Amino acid sequence: MENKHGYCLEDLEPGMTGVFAKTVSEADIVLFSGVSGDTNPVHLDDDFAKQTMFKGRIAHGMLSAGFISTVFGTQIPGPGCIYLSQNLRFKAPVRIGDTVTAQVTVREVIAEKKRVNFDTVCTVAGKVVLDGEASLMVNRRSDLQVSEQAAE
Repeated sequence: MENKHGYCLEDLEPGMTGVFAKTVSEADIVLFSGVSGDTNPVHLDDDFAKQTMFKGRIAHGMLSAGFISTVFGTQIPGPGCIYLSQNLRFKAPVRIGDTVTAQVTVREVIAEKKRVNFDTVCTVAGKVVLDGEASLMVNRRSDLQVSEQAAE
C-alpha cells in the first residue's frame, strides 16, 4: 500500500515551504461560482464589473485562498493534515489570465498540541494579492503506526 500521509509532526520545522501555482481561467471562475453559489456579477458580468472600482471582472478571493489549501493537502504538511483555522487579508484583485502562486511556510511547531502554524501568501507576478496565517493539526509518527496496526 502506498503512503497516503504527508509529513509527520516530527519532520516539520520553521522555514519549511511549499508552493503551488495556477493560471486562473474563465472556466475556473465559472466553475467556482457554480460550486460555491457565489454569483456576484463582479466575477461573472463584464458590463457590471467595468462599472466597479476594479474596472473589470475579478476572480473570487476564495478561489485564490483555495490554492493555499492545495499546498497544505498535497505538499506540506500533505495528506492526512487537518485544517483548523485560517485568517486572510485580501490585498489586490486577481484577474483571468493571472498566475497565482500560493506559498505556505512553517512558522511554529507546537508538538504538545500536534499543531503547526503557517504563514500563507498568494502572489501574482510578485505582488501580494492575499496573505494570512493558518493553523493545522498534524499527526505524530506514532499516531500513524497505531492506525496502521489497527487496520491489519
